[in-house]
Amino acid sequence: MRKFKIFIALIIWLLNCTPVLAQSTNSIVLIETNLGNLKIMLYKETPKHRQNFLQLVENQHFNGTLFYRVIKGFVAQGGSQDSRNAPPGKMIGYGSANRTIESEFRPEFFHKKGALASPRQPDKVNIFKESDVSQFYIAHGRVFTNAELTAMEKEVNVPLRKRIVKRYLTPNKRHILDSLKKAKNVPEFRAIANKIKESIEFDYNASSERLEFSPEQRKAYTTIGGVPHLDYNYTVFGEVIGGIEVLDKIVNLKTDGNDRPYTDVKMKVKILKY
Repeated sequence: MRKFKIFIALIIWLLNCTPVLAQSTNSIVLIETNLGNLKIMLYKETPKHRQNFLQLVENQHFNGTLFYRVIKGFVAQGGSQDSRNAPPGKMIGYGSANRTIESEFRPEFFHKKGALASPRQPDKVNIFKESDVSQFYIAHGRVFTNAELTAMEKEVNVPLRKRIVKRYLTPNKRHILDSLKKAKNVPEFRAIANKIKESIEFDYNASSERLEFSPEQRKAYTTIGGVPHLDYNYTVFGEVIGGIEVLDKIVNLKTDGNDRPYTDVKMKVKILKY
């Protein structure tokens, strides 16, 4: 009897620990479509998005929905509930604006080809970049050169630095520096100039707007490709680990004026591993 009670207690303990244990590993789901299957890994490091996606799968939310927005060289988007049984030409993909998840941006997860991410409402109505909980997209993109990536960095960083310089190097500060220069007051000129320079560099390096591709990003974007301009704007919470050729099939379909494929790509999603 005592052994039986110990056995029952052990079972209860294991059941209580299962959610915790599951959170320490990546989850795997399978997206079955009429063009083939996509095996997806959901990152443990983005737990809110992973748990929400698994919950939607358990509730069969995605079953019968479409990849309704397909743009070669950009993304394949799907899962919106209003795409289920949608007739041709119907505007779909409004999502659930009243149910969102806070962003889970991580530098190691970016929009390489095959990245799974959440769409969201625009910045003007969504300043915290919260994700739409009811649908997803898979990055397709293209291959970039290192020169193109460097040009993208400069396009963001040069105007950013100019704005910061303007904030510190005010007309009054310029007047003071000019006066010290004319008076040949080198020590005071250097002290003020160095303080301004240090403030500019600190704000520039600390700015969340500054764009700098990591070696990992550069390697991915110059080999398999992706959509780098989406990084840190939309949460990436998984990636395709099998069936990437199916993504290519989907994005190569002919589409209408709303980027919806003329041939419906229906999905059914199931969990392979929590």
